[in-house]
Amino acid sequence: MRYEWIDEYLLSKRSVTKELQKDWNWMCYKIGNKMFAAVLLDYQNVPYYINLKLEPEEGAFLREQYTDIIPGYYSNKQHWNSVKPDGAVPDDLLKDMLDKSYRLVLGGFSKKRQREILGLSCCGTDCNSCACYGSLCQGCNAVSGKVFHSPKGCPIYSCCVNQNKFANCSTCDKLPCDIWRSTRDPKYSDEEFEENIQERVTNLKK
Repeated sequence: MRYEWIDEYLLSKRSVTKELQKDWNWMCYKIGNKMFAAVLLDYQNVPYYINLKLEPEEGAFLREQYTDIIPGYYSNKQHWNSVKPDGAVPDDLLKDMLDKSYRLVLGGFSKKRQREILGLSCCGTDCNSCACYGSLCQGCNAVSGKVFHSPKGCPIYSCCVNQNKFANCSTCDKLPCDIWRSTRDPKYSDEEFEENIQERVTNLKK
C-alpha cells in the first residue's frame, strides 16, 4: 500500500480507536464507537480498499475524477467510497477525504455527545488535564457551563452552546474571539495565556 502514513494519521485524531473486524478482516477506525474509515485486508492481510464516508454529492464528483475511487465496497454506496490503496489518488486529497469522514461521523452525534466523545469543553479545554476536574469542577459539559469559577455561567459556553447552538467553538469564524480573551485566568502571564489559547485552538482543530 502506498499510503503507509494512514494508520498513524488516523490514530493522531482525537478520541479515535482502532480494532480489527475479524469476520470481514477490516481494520476499522472509529470515533464514539462508530466507524469512519477502514482498511480492507485480503486473506494475506494485504490492503485492497480504503473505505471512508463523504457527502453523496462530493463522493459522486470524486468518483468521476478518479478511477481509483469507487462506490463503497460492501457499504452503503451513496455515502461510502472505496479508494484503491495503490492507486493515483494524491496523498493530500486522501487525507482531506479522511478528515471529512471523521467530521461527518462525529457530527452524527448530538452536540453534547460530541463534546463528551472528544473529552473537551466547548472552548477546547481538555478537562482531564485540569487539576480542578473531578474535585472543584465536574466540567462544563456536565454542568451546562455553570462551572465553579463562574456559577452564573461561563460566557464562552453561553455564546457557543446556548446562543449559537455549536458543538464547540471550532465552527465559529471568530475563533479565538474577544470573549475568550475576556475570560483570561489571572494566574497566566501574557505569554502563558497566548500559549493556552493556541493549545485550545489546536485541540479543537484536530
